[in-house]
Amino acid sequence: MATETVSPACTGSSLLQPISEIINLPLDQVNFVVCQLFALLTAFWFRLYLHPSKTSPFVRHVVATLLGFYFALFCFGWYALHFLVQSGLTYGIMILTGVEHMHKYCLVVALGYLSFCQITRVYVFDYGMYSADFTGPMMVITQKITSLAFEIHDGKKLIFFKPDTECIYTQQKYNCNMRMPSLLEYFSYNCNFMGILAGPTSSYNDYIAFIEGTPCRRSKDHQTNGKTNGRHKQTDPSPNIEVVRKLATCFFSLMVFLSVCKVFPVERNIDDDFIATTPFYAQVVYLYLSMLTTRPKYYFVWTLADAINNAAGFGFNGYNSDGSPRWDLISNLRIMDIEFATSFKMFLDNWNIQTAHWLKRVCYERCPYNPTAATFILSAMWHGAYPGYYLTFLTGIVVTLAARAMRHNVRPYFLGSPSHKLLYDGITWAGTQIAICYTVVPFVLLSVGPSMKFYRSWYFSVHIGCVLLAVALPVKPRHLRLKEAPVFSHQDSTSTDGHCNQKTKAT
Repeated sequence: MATETVSPACTGSSLLQPISEIINLPLDQVNFVVCQLFALLTAFWFRLYLHPSKTSPFVRHVVATLLGFYFALFCFGWYALHFLVQSGLTYGIMILTGVEHMHKYCLVVALGYLSFCQITRVYVFDYGMYSADFTGPMMVITQKITSLAFEIHDGKKLIFFKPDTECIYTQQKYNCNMRMPSLLEYFSYNCNFMGILAGPTSSYNDYIAFIEGTPCRRSKDHQTNGKTNGRHKQTDPSPNIEVVRKLATCFFSLMVFLSVCKVFPVERNIDDDFIATTPFYAQVVYLYLSMLTTRPKYYFVWTLADAINNAAGFGFNGYNSDGSPRWDLISNLRIMDIEFATSFKMFLDNWNIQTAHWLKRVCYERCPYNPTAATFILSAMWHGAYPGYYLTFLTGIVVTLAARAMRHNVRPYFLGSPSHKLLYDGITWAGTQIAICYTVVPFVLLSVGPSMKFYRSWYFSVHIGCVLLAVALPVKPRHLRLKEAPVFSHQDSTSTDGHCNQKTKAT
């Protein structure tokens, strides 16, 4: 008797089961994609028929929240109740605790509840049984809960934990929130239909400005960058062209992922026959190709989520110098900068951008000791309970320190001429891609055994090399680097490049 293949479990609606069987994809993935496509259509309707000029913020909050709950129930069933519990617990903390410590309590409770759900999903239920799980939306909700708590704390107390530079002080002051949101506003921010399934996270102030139809502060900063006559439509620029462009990117990313992902399985990197019979240079090339083919699925999910928000009118970020509107306020990636990154920092700055901003705001800027290590450890805890996540982010610490040392000590020697700079960029591109692939393999393999097998096959060479570089090459302490960094204006600090991220973020 043939063994029946057990598909990954799905706790959501079974309405689309026939479609799942026809296209041979897990039901939870089908539910997710269909809900996102329906959210895209709903977003256009939301912008046109529930525009702030036609209805009240109350109605927009109610509709956005109810639709978000419906999508969550459709995809995850009763597990969606965790979204309400997590949000409700932290809202109670904000109400009952003092401003002095509310941000700390919210971080511990939100992250602790998320970790509890992730641990039970991994170790109580079947290991890796879900191809799309309910803790994904909880990760974004955790970011929103903690971001808002820190913004309220900064706004009410005006305490800035690390006012080492004007840049940090300005950005925390810019994001601070002077009032406690209502329960409806809070749930709308956390669970609106545009971001309930795949985010991205955003500043609470930016979301409320979108709901209420008030001019975005960021757009004001860019209004002087109009066309030659200095005039353009300052409100409600159409997102249609940008949405079409992002949908085209989604389609291309999905086609690439479906066509080449199975051609270069990551698991082959630890296959004994492959390791024994393949020259090392070929193993390096295959490692790069296998990890390259895992990225388009993230491009698809994050770009579609960005398109949904833009279709609803959320994400406008002012104007470019030529007068064209920018719709990258909450964008989560820059694909070309990722694929052609010439440093570990450049890759991280352009991958999962909103999560990087969150980590920077709640941890890196405020941690008094070893902020780089603390930020990577927090990121590992936030991602989940799989051991591979911790191996990836622990490896990321030493790679970051080595990359910083190399950049500070070697790069200046190659800036004398364009040809030398081109040579440096070529070498650092290859080194960056290898380092990223080496670092991320455990993130894909998940388990300790396969991950350590991969590291052993490489003789821990990248680990050893990075430790030697970090120890041998001197780097100025962070407080001295910040003192030497130029002071940015408010407009610079609110750009989509990440709130002075390019100068102060750990790399």
